[in-house]
Amino acid sequence: MPEESSPRRTPQSVPYQDLPHLVNADGQYLFCRYWKPSGAPRALVFVSHGAGEHCGRYDELARMLVGLELLVFAHDHVGHGQSEGERMVVSDFQVFIRDVLQHVDVVQKDHPGLPIFLLGHSMGGAVAILTAAERPGHFSGMVLISPLVLASPESATTFKVLAAKVLNLVLPNVSLGRIDSSTLSRNKTEICVLRREGTVLGPRKTEASHDTSEININPVSEVDVYNADPLICRAGLKVCFGIQLLNAVSRVERALPKLTLPFLLLQGSADRLCDSRGAYLLMESAKSQDKTLKIYEGAYHILHKELPEVTSSVFREINTWVSQRTAAAGTGSPP
Repeated sequence: MPEESSPRRTPQSVPYQDLPHLVNADGQYLFCRYWKPSGAPRALVFVSHGAGEHCGRYDELARMLVGLELLVFAHDHVGHGQSEGERMVVSDFQVFIRDVLQHVDVVQKDHPGLPIFLLGHSMGGAVAILTAAERPGHFSGMVLISPLVLASPESATTFKVLAAKVLNLVLPNVSLGRIDSSTLSRNKTEICVLRREGTVLGPRKTEASHDTSEININPVSEVDVYNADPLICRAGLKVCFGIQLLNAVSRVERALPKLTLPFLLLQGSADRLCDSRGAYLLMESAKSQDKTLKIYEGAYHILHKELPEVTSSVFREINTWVSQRTAAAGTGSPP
């Protein structure tokens, strides 16, 4: 029998006591990240990651926002990254929203009166939409990158949805197949990473290293980086999780008319994971007076890690939009 004092560990066997974390209402430990400006923050931003990935993949976006004097924070959703829970399994999609609101409350308690924004990608976009709808008037704005509003028509035909619902009753853990990483980004050559002993350490500039005996610089694609990330869940999408994603789509569609907060929506026209028609549905259905849509023709799913011209535009759009909205929020009363 293990001792009661033995520390809780991440799925990667790192003690949570050595990592920033929170404990959710179900007693599960969630790994957290915080990107803090050098001075007092002007606003707060919660980042919600997509299915199968983790919040560390938003480091570049977070650092850009920190440059605007914002405090950015995130956690790995249940069943993802360094958080507890069976991989890509959740009892109810509402758990994701509940955990976000808990984390938001914790950070806002330490920074009372500051405006707070949401940033969500893919499944994380659905989480952000439902979080905003649950607390009308609480958030000062929202940035959505390829959000899950409508399921891909390839993966959500009437027959496949019916089959998934039947399977969920008898074989909920059966795999529906893996995410096709080739559909995530068109960036094939623009990224370079440092590799030491075969481990991807992260994006770097392309200048040569002085210590070439220890570190080699190899050009790889964004898809390669994704495939080599040890925190990405590569297990096939289970039927039970697919059902939760379909439930989320239904909930998002019902929640859209409740949205009144400002939002920026960025979408690729060739996205094969989240149907680009969802972006137009969101624009039509949301009651927000301040809403902006930018479509990137031919772009795939991960716009913030796409071809250089797309990614540069995405960062520029988010920087400008957030700068303007934080300035406006700062002059008004806090949410």
